Amino acid sequence: MVRVRPYADGDADELWTLKRGFETGLGTGTGGDEKAAKYEAKLTAEYRREYVEWVERCVAENSDCVQVAETDGGVVGYVFVLPESLAYIWDAAVLNEVYVDPEHRGTGVADDLMDAALEAARGMDLPLDRMLLDVDTENDRAQAFYDRYGFSHWGEMVARDL
Repeated sequence: MVRVRPYADGDADELWTLKRGFETGLGTGTGGDEKAAKYEAKLTAEYRREYVEWVERCVAENSDCVQVAETDGGVVGYVFVLPESLAYIWDAAVLNEVYVDPEHRGTGVADDLMDAALEAARGMDLPLDRMLLDVDTENDRAQAFYDRYGFSHWGEMVARDL
């Protein structure tokens, strides 16, 4: 049985393991070797420390912004909605990350996490009552998941190296 709950102090190691899976999956699943190498290279001890500190600052502001899916075996997924203070970045709630361990995909864990994310966003005072995210167009599984939840194309994010 899976239980979704807010991130807690003792979750940092398990969250980091999942975050690594999220990042390396972005690199290997939606791009070539160069993209995979870039994503892998950033996952240093310093990045880990800074990421966990950022998560903890966000959770201090809004305890529901990072939630984890837990089984008897530990944390198997997480969802990260940016806290309300960052809503003006896109004038909406931002689904920053959602990730489920590959062994637990297709079991409803992602649905439980998305429901928790939407509930957290509904509790925010937002300029626009909507949630947005960015998803790689090559990630068919994620595209289908977001389509099921009624997400639709709303502009296009572009990026360049600095």
